[in-house]
Amino acid sequence: MSAIKDKDKKYNMHSWSAQNDVDPLVVTKAEGIYYWDEDGGKHADMSSQLVNSNLGHGNKALINALKEQAEKLPFIGPAYAVDVRADAAEGVAKLSGLPDAKVFFTNAGAEANENVIKIAKQYTGRWKVLSMQRCYHGSTSGSGNLTGEPRGWANQPGPSGHAHFEGPYPYYAPKEVVFNSDADIADYYLEQLKRVINTEGAENIAVIVMESVVGSNGILIPPKEYMQGVRKICDETGIVMACDEVMAGFYRTGKPFAFQNFDIQPDLVSFAKGATCGYTQLGGVIMTGKIAHHFDDHPLVCGMTYSAHPMGCAVACAALKEYKDQNIEENVAKVGKVLAEIEDGYVEKHKCVGEVRHIGLFSGIELIKAPHVPLVPYGKDPEGTMKKICGMLEKEGFHTYSHESVLIVAPPLIITEEQLREEMAKMDKVLDSVDKMI
Repeated sequence: MSAIKDKDKKYNMHSWSAQNDVDPLVVTKAEGIYYWDEDGGKHADMSSQLVNSNLGHGNKALINALKEQAEKLPFIGPAYAVDVRADAAEGVAKLSGLPDAKVFFTNAGAEANENVIKIAKQYTGRWKVLSMQRCYHGSTSGSGNLTGEPRGWANQPGPSGHAHFEGPYPYYAPKEVVFNSDADIADYYLEQLKRVINTEGAENIAVIVMESVVGSNGILIPPKEYMQGVRKICDETGIVMACDEVMAGFYRTGKPFAFQNFDIQPDLVSFAKGATCGYTQLGGVIMTGKIAHHFDDHPLVCGMTYSAHPMGCAVACAALKEYKDQNIEENVAKVGKVLAEIEDGYVEKHKCVGEVRHIGLFSGIELIKAPHVPLVPYGKDPEGTMKKICGMLEKEGFHTYSHESVLIVAPPLIITEEQLREEMAKMDKVLDSVDKMI
């Protein structure tokens, strides 16, 4: 064991892991879509770390923004007006395209979703919150109770008023349910939502929180008709519609924000990751003018010491410029099409692949042991199968992660077609091995 790894294991607690099972890779440098370990091994970052390194590693514009802000004004409390604070809020609000939008900055995505709950409750005067099963919104108390999968269980029992509904996942719909179109899928899952609303009482529900495209739980892409149906339900009932764009925002799906793929306008949008691409911390909530102006005469009871931190805002300003200067939207459209073609081919070629789902450079490969039977049981992997598969990829120099039976492929948005094809050839090779395993 290296001295760095030894010290790390002695003093650091690693998330989501039994500490005796942790074997962290020691990383010494990173550039573009790659990083290198202490033995000189080269790894392609095909998950953009935690789907946040949208502009890759070593981006000089983001690094220089940090340096310059540190020299100029590294910190001032959130009550003050600062150039980068104003510029970052303007940039994010305008990127969203939401009418008369304003931004409340936080430190990260979980905090953003905590404040979505608080803002919606203050705005509506209601107290219940709905979110999907098979979603992830963070690991703090409120965001953890929004989370509808095993990572949220540690927060339970939590505050009363949280309820979950079944969102679109047609691959694992009940056997007796037949879908002939996206409209059928939308109708079926909107009915599931309506039943929960009726049970909980629409007059009690402040907000429906949903990932515009479900991220780590499998890259679940809802039909446009579904998202438009949720918007209509919220309009009819006075429920706030909140889209979690922590993972899917900032061009990950090809649009500035994922909700823009569905021709809707949510009332609240949470964001983080791609705002600064991991170079420092920043998150936030975008609110439409309708909600923002409620707080013209009512206090916004939200606040943190490091909210709208100048360092984070400076990097966000630089990142927004880099997305434009590097033509990221065009690159995602071009390279995303190649990713889709490659992954679509896996369904026919590999018996271990039940389905692939992709939008922009955001994709999931659903592994199965038989048609519509997941490779590992929900919430469990007693034999460490998915960890083993990710290890096989890592040995090829392809870094990503899995959740349940899904392999995530979400490379930095700067990836070239040549780089993508080189890395996906490694995935193809490993899937050959998985075919033999099952």
